[in-house]
Amino acid sequence: MKLYVQQSIHIQMIKIGGMSNSSVFQIGTSGQILPNSYLYNTGGFLEPAPQPVKNGKPPTLSAGAEDIVVPLASPSPS
Repeated sequence: MKLYVQQSIHIQMIKIGGMSNSSVFQIGTSGQILPNSYLYNTGGFLEPAPQPVKNGKPPTLSAGAEDIVVPLASPSPS
């Protein structure tokens, strides 16, 4: 069975609170959304990145706040 949909969408303003990896922002219909993941080496790097170092020592996986290398943003209130 084939279904044809004709749409006319007018958007005056749209506010997106946040997008993350694997987010899908869709306006209108879609028959099938296929996941895609592309990895490009645009810098021409030949080796893996060096391990992060903080205060002269590599971070550990302990629960201590002093070991956080990249602090995460707190979630925005909804």
